[in-house]
Amino acid sequence: MRKLESEIKALMKSETGVKAKERIKEFLDFDSKTEEEWFSELCFCILTANTSAEMGLRVQKKVSAKKFLLLPEKNLALELKKAGSRFYNRRANFICSARKFYGLKELMNSMPKKEKRNFLVKNIKGFGLKEASHFLRNTGNLNYAIIDKHVFNLCVENNLIKGKKQKLNEKNYFTLEKKLEKLAKKLNLLQGELDLFLWYMKTGKILK
Repeated sequence: MRKLESEIKALMKSETGVKAKERIKEFLDFDSKTEEEWFSELCFCILTANTSAEMGLRVQKKVSAKKFLLLPEKNLALELKKAGSRFYNRRANFICSARKFYGLKELMNSMPKKEKRNFLVKNIKGFGLKEASHFLRNTGNLNYAIIDKHVFNLCVENNLIKGKKQKLNEKNYFTLEKKLEKLAKKLNLLQGELDLFLWYMKTGKILK
């Protein structure tokens, strides 16, 4: 933990720290975005599940928010396929299913913080704890850990969870989230900010 803490402190003082602050400002400014843009961000998080953030970004840029909202499922699947998405049929189904929750900006802003992630996990097809946390962070809610395979492996390497053969399940997710919350407090960061540094340490990139 101490080694990880010192490495993050060094990153915070570097150019990476500057880029992370710029990204956090984008997240916090998301409240000024439209409901359509919020839905597009929801789709981005659906698109990144079990693939890369870069892939999700490329597909999100190629497929407009209106197409996410309006295309029939089969047509949307074709658009996702052309844009290079993996599992395009399943993702098209997830996105079409999520349309009934159009208006998430207003809903999330009216909901207590503790209820937001649970609501998303229970109601958005294709969302687990990671995807729900990712969406909340990207839309300005910085109180959740985004534990993907990169962050999980970093946690294992730094003995935040015992056993090299551990798998990322719900139990381990909550265990690690509590430990990362303590680390974030030591660094005077929120969970969503800490994630940017953890992800950078494994990928060399600062993305959303």
